[in-house]
Amino acid sequence: MTAPGTTTDWLRRLHPPGRGEARLVCFPHAGGSATFFHPVSARFAPAAEVLAVQYPGRQDRHREPCLTSVGELADRLAVELAPLPPRPTVFFGHSMGALVGFETVRRLERNAPESAPRSLVVSGRRAPSTRRPERVHELDDAGLLAEVRALDGPDMSALDDDFLALILPALRNDYRAVETYRAADAAVVGCPVLALTGRDDPRTTPEEADAWRRHTDGGFELEVMPGHHFFLVDQAQAVCDRLGEQLALAHGGRARPPRG
Repeated sequence: MTAPGTTTDWLRRLHPPGRGEARLVCFPHAGGSATFFHPVSARFAPAAEVLAVQYPGRQDRHREPCLTSVGELADRLAVELAPLPPRPTVFFGHSMGALVGFETVRRLERNAPESAPRSLVVSGRRAPSTRRPERVHELDDAGLLAEVRALDGPDMSALDDDFLALILPALRNDYRAVETYRAADAAVVGCPVLALTGRDDPRTTPEEADAWRRHTDGGFELEVMPGHHFFLVDQAQAVCDRLGEQLALAHGGRARPPRG
């Protein structure tokens, strides 16, 4: 589901663009795709331009090799985003997407500051400087699917073997990218950061989400919402309300939430 809003292989419009002054760029979770953000796009387009990232190795890009690290993904996305017409922009990344969004901001602030976002919203992911000894990408296929179920992720029980064979390589690759990612404690972005997390997320505690404050020279705010790792599905209204606030602040040139 990309037409009629397809832009590039990497950046998708899921709804026809309007004349909105602000831009929202959405970065998916491990194994996720651009279409995960269809409800978010429906909420804000065409009042805002909504772009969803499509990583290689999935859906219509399933024949392309996956990139093997968060840094590689961020390198490519920074190149894709830099030429876009300047517009007040908010980045929104869930889980792996939070890390990819963070690293993409760092590259844009360094190399194309006019294209850097005015705010970064990170969801369902502990801060880059936090560490856990996780090796999910080394599990067999059954173990990998069990991990997805443990996170209340998409139900794959009804998928046949052929379809799973298309999905699992990208999922495993994404887990490898996340679990081998390392950021220095001093890695920061200049824009403010809003961190959202589920109260019962087994992969991110509120304290680990709060550690994002160490990675911004701008303002910081944390909001803990009811729910599990994919709390943003059940809490879609509340999440979109916060995104709407960030877009309004970005458009007004003052996307700087107070330090919490």
